[in-house]
Amino acid sequence: MSEITRSGGCQCGAVRFRIRGQLGRPSICHCRMCQKQFGSFFSALVTAPDEGLEWTRGEPTYFQSSVNIDRGFCRNCGTPLTYRHPGGVEIAIGAFDVRDDLAPQIQVNHANRLPWVETIFEKPVLQDPDFYARQEQVISFQHPDHDTDAWPAGGLKI
Repeated sequence: MSEITRSGGCQCGAVRFRIRGQLGRPSICHCRMCQKQFGSFFSALVTAPDEGLEWTRGEPTYFQSSVNIDRGFCRNCGTPLTYRHPGGVEIAIGAFDVRDDLAPQIQVNHANRLPWVETIFEKPVLQDPDFYARQEQVISFQHPDHDTDAWPAGGLKI
């Protein structure tokens, strides 16, 4: 049986990782620090195996958010990447190249959730075809969802 290998990285491609081995439990965290790190309603994280995480291009910059926790991000584009704590390191699910099998299995700090987060997916879906046609015209500078042999240090630019 072959070992499971996953890859991922930041939006601009300056930081890339590879993880070998079985990931831990995917979760979302509603704490205020995670909300601020991700600039969102909650964070979505999965535990990396001990000794299984390798930075293959660059590495995160860390901000110590509390006494025993620091949070890694790309210093170029700001993508949130890690949550390091005394028990290990967790990786942002959105940073993985393939994410469809990483659905969160548990919510952490549920009492701190925003009160309306339970109903956000009940909202109407935008059905404007012109909006989606305009989206297709966007020229993305984002790193693709796979490893590349080379990539500009600051990401693509015109």
